[in-house]
Amino acid sequence: MPPRVISPAQASYQRKLAAASRLAAAVPPTGTAAPMPETGPVATEYELLRAALGIDLSTLRNIQSTERKIEAKRTMIEKYRPWVEGAADAAAGTQDDIVSTIMIWAIDIQDWPLALKLAEYVLLAGIELPERYNRSPATLVAEEVAEAGIKDPGSVPFDVLGVVADLVSDADIFDQVRAKLEKALGLAFKARADAFDPNAESAVAGGKPALLAAAISHLDRAIALHEGSGAKKLRQACEAELKKLSSADTPPA
Repeated sequence: MPPRVISPAQASYQRKLAAASRLAAAVPPTGTAAPMPETGPVATEYELLRAALGIDLSTLRNIQSTERKIEAKRTMIEKYRPWVEGAADAAAGTQDDIVSTIMIWAIDIQDWPLALKLAEYVLLAGIELPERYNRSPATLVAEEVAEAGIKDPGSVPFDVLGVVADLVSDADIFDQVRAKLEKALGLAFKARADAFDPNAESAVAGGKPALLAAAISHLDRAIALHEGSGAKKLRQACEAELKKLSSADTPPA
């Protein structure tokens, strides 16, 4: 089925409706999102989009290749972008399966600006994930971003990992999941150390040793959180490289 193409006017209308649903919602003191309105133009547009999402989810279930699923999501996500961006720009929060699902898709396709925008909104507004995900929002965001960074070090921008770490810093998530995030941060620092150019204008103070030391710090934290995190050998490699650099900088007696 070809993707649903919406006009700029329709996109603007969706943004306004999504924002209106949040502005009208009073978020309880507990941080739990208010329910989505059941009547009116907001409810009508939400149900239309949720029906479209149901069709897209069914299509994805019939795709076996993970790579093809991601490519499909990259196309599908555009029909929901105006709605979710309008939602995230509003001040209050409403329980919204479209927003939470598109947040996950944005992580999957590595659309980091959208992923971080929606993650911050979902976590601060207290929006729950659909039952099929069987995880808390903070756990899912931390784990999915961390696993992407571990699978392909350097593929997740360093600042993205830092923002996610800040977003979930006070969240109650499993130690094993937080260990993955620390490991991903350690690998990101290691990747920066490997690519370090002392002549670059953006070269960090302290140079490559400082980057390796930061990597070791995060890997130590990963090990402390979960012995089976797989960070020990990485830490040993970083430490060995740091010692080699230190020896090279030490003048002979």
